[in-house]
Amino acid sequence: MRIAVLSDIHANYHALEAVLAAVDAEGVDEIWCLGDTVGYGPRPNRCCAIVRERTALCLAGNHDLAVIGTLSVEEFNGDAAAAVRWTQGVLEDGARAFLTGLEPAAMREGVELFHGSPLDPVWDYVLSEAAAFLSFKATGAPLLLVGHSHIPLALSWDGSDLSGGLAGEGEVDVSKRRWLLNPGSVGQPRGRVRRVPYPVERTQTEIRERGLPEGLAARLALGE
Repeated sequence: MRIAVLSDIHANYHALEAVLAAVDAEGVDEIWCLGDTVGYGPRPNRCCAIVRERTALCLAGNHDLAVIGTLSVEEFNGDAAAAVRWTQGVLEDGARAFLTGLEPAAMREGVELFHGSPLDPVWDYVLSEAAAFLSFKATGAPLLLVGHSHIPLALSWDGSDLSGGLAGEGEVDVSKRRWLLNPGSVGQPRGRVRRVPYPVERTQTEIRERGLPEGLAARLALGE
């Protein structure tokens, strides 16, 4: 079975559309999403509808949980908090129902999935060897999938040696080592395992038209 793993779409419809077109061209069997379908971006309802339709598995991210009120907006910084409040004001009932039904962690055969990390599926970032080591120690599956940081990672553990770092394209062999992978972010990338071009300026225009913080539009042009 071939599975495409996406994460951190952040209500960026044009990026999601481009990534799904690339996924469809590969002929995968299922699509999994590691959370944060909404937050930051201008098209939360459309993105929720697409993710609900297209994914076989989807996690809740911290932005998703804040938008539905499970987390306090006070836990977010200025631009993120402003985007959460805006999203709460425009979220439709169907999108709210979809997000409410999600959890920040899941398991499939041979795979454990977390929006953040095994230590804290909502908030924790895997951005260091120490965090990766603790994640491997807290789990037993051959493959761990995490999102949240927007940074693509490929780290492996054989029981004594930890190796890896930023991810690139290529294959991993879970028969010899355990792996922790982060696919990066669809909607607010700080690198991706695979880059897919999309009309960034259209999302920027939509951000500005909706009165979201300018920094969220400017950041997309930098890809970081």
